[in-house]
Amino acid sequence: MSAFRPIRLSLPVLVGTALVTIMASIASVTHFTRPDPVIPGAGTVIASRDILFSDRADGGVEVTNATDGKVIAELDPQSNNFVRALMRGLVRQRVRESLGPEVPFRLTAFSDGELTLEDPATHRSVSIGAFGTSNAEAFVKMLPLKAIHYES
Repeated sequence: MSAFRPIRLSLPVLVGTALVTIMASIASVTHFTRPDPVIPGAGTVIASRDILFSDRADGGVEVTNATDGKVIAELDPQSNNFVRALMRGLVRQRVRESLGPEVPFRLTAFSDGELTLEDPATHRSVSIGAFGTSNAEAFVKMLPLKAIHYES
């Protein structure tokens, strides 16, 4: 007759196991979860702009029109966190592929309400509208047609 005997583990072993499990879960999610390529629906392009992002000395970010070099937005430090996070993710992909910042990103609004940010350098595209209206509005302000109001 075999009796079940509990195994005693020390607290450091339990904590270490839990941390390894959590880190592995996070790593697998960040590695395997990528924004799906956006295939615009039946909408036509109503506004598009090629834009460049550059860091300022004060920690802010300057957004410029890649065509004429004019500043279209200045993101102050500690503001526009969604824009910053999205751009960090796209730039991180460029770094992984040993690509530089010279190729501009393309921001496009479609008549069917779709709003996308594409990286022609890595061929990644993100549907900004999937992140909510207020986050989309931060990007809409960078488009040439200021009359656009985003509604998801």
